Amino acid sequence: MSRQNTNPGLTHLDASGEANMVDVSQKAVTSRTAVAEGRVVMQRETLDLVLSGDAKKGDVRATARIAGIMAAKKTHELIPLCHPLLLSKVAVEIEPDTALPGLTVRATAKVAGQTGVEMEALTAVSVACLTIYDMVKAADRGMRIEAIRLVEKSGGKSGDWHAEENP
Repeated sequence: MSRQNTNPGLTHLDASGEANMVDVSQKAVTSRTAVAEGRVVMQRETLDLVLSGDAKKGDVRATARIAGIMAAKKTHELIPLCHPLLLSKVAVEIEPDTALPGLTVRATAKVAGQTGVEMEALTAVSVACLTIYDMVKAADRGMRIEAIRLVEKSGGKSGDWHAEENP
């Protein structure tokens, strides 16, 4: 049964509507950057535990930062149609936000390549947030991981893009 591609703007669908990996072989190599963010909302006491460094599993923010970086490097293994990329930089920042209360996670991914790094930045944020949850779930199973989104991207044929301020 053949399916028609009803949205030609979806690059991972071929003319018959089948999923495929995009051919980037003819695209120019350009410097590309993507920034994503998300947050883990928790009880105030849980945030205090994270910030004190007394979590039973160790340094929550350092562990989540490394997990996010590792995840970005493995994005092509997790997301079926992503290209493997030789990332030039992945940075993960995890900052306390007492207004939530919780932690805000922000990841930046960079590459000189033929395709963007949005998925790598989003994967870094997602796995860093999941790691935070895993490390302190014994103290607060009601934590929420939320608002994971692309904040900005630059480079490539489509140029620069910036999200609206707050989700």
